[in-house]
Amino acid sequence: MFWEMGARMVNMTFILPSPSEILLKLWEIKSLLLIEHLPATLSIIAIGLFISIGLGVGLAVWMISSRIVERALYPILISSQTIPIIALAPIFVLWFGYSIWSKVVVTVLIAFFPIAVNTFDGLCSTREDLKELMLTMGASNKDIFMKVSIPSALPYFYSGLKVAVTMSVIGAAIGEWLGAQAGLGYFSRRMMTQFDGAGVFAPIVILSLIGIVLFLLVVLLERRSLNWRKTK
Repeated sequence: MFWEMGARMVNMTFILPSPSEILLKLWEIKSLLLIEHLPATLSIIAIGLFISIGLGVGLAVWMISSRIVERALYPILISSQTIPIIALAPIFVLWFGYSIWSKVVVTVLIAFFPIAVNTFDGLCSTREDLKELMLTMGASNKDIFMKVSIPSALPYFYSGLKVAVTMSVIGAAIGEWLGAQAGLGYFSRRMMTQFDGAGVFAPIVILSLIGIVLFLLVVLLERRSLNWRKTK
């Protein structure tokens, strides 16, 4: 309400369009966004998330299996997040061109970190008394990992995945913003060069909805797969 009133008072739609103007613009260009640009962005998010999950879980398992690997990789893992992604994105465009992979790399670099760190913390949280109990019952290391460590790490994994799915949307948008031929981020940047404020915000609304939907899907998957866990 205040946004609507303020935007109408300022009357500078190319800088601050009102919500009604954004929704009207979204309705006008819905076919262009949904048919041409949305599939490109969803492809980047899907591929980036798939790689991020595999890479994040793989690194977590590798680090938990060896103290040497943990000491070698964990600092690198932290260091990968200290470099501004906005500074690396042009380099990826230089390496991979305007293909989908330059955007996927940006997405993976942002999304894999919370999955790797949270999964590793979850594996580290496995109770030692349960491990000892399994050993006394003749269980192998594989049995302990599958039946104790993984269930202990699943809540942590889902916590990291909730962060990763929303960050993947940001990564895809950043990649498209800096270099793409299609996508919601690309369309927003193109509208900015035309001083079309409503056109800039319209794809951002869709990006926000994508993040919310992905987050809710992870929550639903978490509840289905962790129905044994007591929740408040």
